[in-house]
Amino acid sequence: MKLNKCRRFDNNNQLSGPVPTNINNLTKLAELHLENNGLTGPLPDLTGMSALSFVDMSNNSFNASDSPAWLTALPSLTSLYLENLQIGGQLPQELFTLPAIQTLKLRGNRFNGTLNIGSDFSSQLQTIDLQDNQIEAITVGGTQYNKKLILLGNPICNQGNNEQYCKAAPQSNPAAPPYATPKNCSGLPATCLSSQLLSPSCTCAVPYKGTLFFRAPSFSDLSNESYYHLLEKDMKTKFLSYSAPVDSIALHNPFVDVNNNLQLSLEVFPGGKVQFGAQDISDIGFILSNQTYKPPAVFGPYYFIAQSYRIATEVPASKKSKANKLPLIVGVAAGGAVVIAVLLLVIFFITRRKREPKKTEERSQSFASLDMKSTSTSVPQLRGARTFTFAELKKITNNFSEANDIGNGGFGKVYRGTLPTGQLIAVKRSQEGSLQGSLEFRTEIELLSRVHHKNVVSLLGFCLDQGEQMLVYEYIPNGTLKESLTGKSGVRLDWKRRLRVILGTAKGIAYLHELADPPIVHRDIKSSNVLLDERLNAKVSDFGLSKLLGEDGRGQVTTQVKGTMGYLDPEYYMTQQLTEKSDVYSFGVLLLEMITAKKPLERGRYIVREVLAALDRSKDLYGLHDLLDPVLGASPTSLGGLEQYVDLALRCVEEAGADRPSMGEAVSEIERITRMAGGGPESASESMSYASRTPRHPYGGDSPSEYSGGGLPSSRVEPK
Repeated sequence: MKLNKCRRFDNNNQLSGPVPTNINNLTKLAELHLENNGLTGPLPDLTGMSALSFVDMSNNSFNASDSPAWLTALPSLTSLYLENLQIGGQLPQELFTLPAIQTLKLRGNRFNGTLNIGSDFSSQLQTIDLQDNQIEAITVGGTQYNKKLILLGNPICNQGNNEQYCKAAPQSNPAAPPYATPKNCSGLPATCLSSQLLSPSCTCAVPYKGTLFFRAPSFSDLSNESYYHLLEKDMKTKFLSYSAPVDSIALHNPFVDVNNNLQLSLEVFPGGKVQFGAQDISDIGFILSNQTYKPPAVFGPYYFIAQSYRIATEVPASKKSKANKLPLIVGVAAGGAVVIAVLLLVIFFITRRKREPKKTEERSQSFASLDMKSTSTSVPQLRGARTFTFAELKKITNNFSEANDIGNGGFGKVYRGTLPTGQLIAVKRSQEGSLQGSLEFRTEIELLSRVHHKNVVSLLGFCLDQGEQMLVYEYIPNGTLKESLTGKSGVRLDWKRRLRVILGTAKGIAYLHELADPPIVHRDIKSSNVLLDERLNAKVSDFGLSKLLGEDGRGQVTTQVKGTMGYLDPEYYMTQQLTEKSDVYSFGVLLLEMITAKKPLERGRYIVREVLAALDRSKDLYGLHDLLDPVLGASPTSLGGLEQYVDLALRCVEEAGADRPSMGEAVSEIERITRMAGGGPESASESMSYASRTPRHPYGGDSPSEYSGGGLPSSRVEPK
């Protein structure tokens, strides 16, 4: 296979073994993405690859080596990412003088000696990240380098150094003036209605809005407006080529978020009319959300999150003359509504105090009588979830096209779709013979339609039309926690970010246990059932095996033990007594999985036993260095609070449920550990690497042979 004309070599392909020595024959290659693979052997020699502008080989297992000579021989280089690669020696000063260089991310290596940035560093240079190396001194000649410099975790910062580059929250780039697409108005701009905005062509209209997330742009100078002009022109041309009625494109407020994504607010203005129609929004949303549109190469891969778009209905002419009475009518109606609402609230509480609580059995069976073959018109409306027809979901997913297939699991396939409002959704479609039956389907609808929390995935609706079983969720773009821990997602989690993710997971489970009415036991807490949104907020998902507890919160004896081996509570397995402490045990296993990135049960080795066997509380990091995920970097200074974290995990996996903490207690402890690690509960680390991946199967389960979420061999114990 000849690749001599290859322009981009992509990442996250689960590559292993050494890189071919003739890779430098790819002289026309502009972008080299080899990060997050299992590559070994010597660090590739990129000598002669003069067209390279972007290089990322982070997080591989290359042989330890000194700083390679080709670092200073890539004249087109703008961005260099070589994180966690065991590269040592002193960085050559010439690297900082490359004419186009903008970003250098070299953390987690063994660079040592004196960092000499010199006096003639490139004017384009925005970021030098050398965290967790062995730099002992720094010299900068001439004009002081005043852009982003990170040396935290180097010997130079171990002597009480108070320089900005040694602080946990490194300085940001100097505030660049926020970009906004200019308005080309010949005279005074028009005054628009409150629901409209002024377009770049100076007409008033209602734009389609959303946010673009670019995962790996090859530039870091956000003040260079030429990039945005290029994107505006290219995007409009693409829309027009698809016959979309677009007048102009507006971009504004570019910034790099905590995940190292370049975020851009997008407004698409309609052409020839004031507002888009329903079909227009569906078409435009599909082009962006399905990534039919490919941006200029300098922006790299992306995804799009749309805002809801309200489709206006035509106002009859006979009613337009009454428009001046509208404010009065609205005011009177609003006042009356408040009075009525207060009265209804009083009646509700009086009635509720007099009424006996419904039994849990009645509540848990409220959906059990549903005929799975009924049409959608006969399905009861549930609070928080709507019914969809088969025709609606067929249209939304472009006839369940292969391009929209984003994963599969025991239940069936999962498809991406776009509602007429522009909102991106995920449609989980059951297939004949699926591992998840009608009971699990009903359970998921029943439970998710009644729970609402930022750390629990939202069910938007379901479909029982034409014999189909489909669930419609909010779309979660960053996949599962398991994918991030195994490197399959391209999202790399540092210590602080893992704490933030596990804290969000704990809050979601605590909500189910302590605030849901009646309480809910999930029964299948595991890394593949935790989803990560665009800001890496954790969302607990997959409620097919969940169970309502009694009104008094006490446990129940179940006829069949369900869960996933490795995460399963042994007390629940032996006694069949289900309580919220069963979820606590699974959460404790997840805590250990978070720091080891190992499957809980693999080749006869159980992660809980492995940790207990290696544990030595007399040593730093409890002597667990060999078990910790190498991505974390086993340094006591970079893993603040890890010992307390392990203590919490081992409390959660105590054999007796009574000895385990509640999820509320776990939340409080993780918040304390997060503060010890150098951030507040909602803090986010800045050490995320660029991730250039297309989101894959955030809703698809694992293969049945690897992780089974079905029933386990019963070990029934009759209640006394």
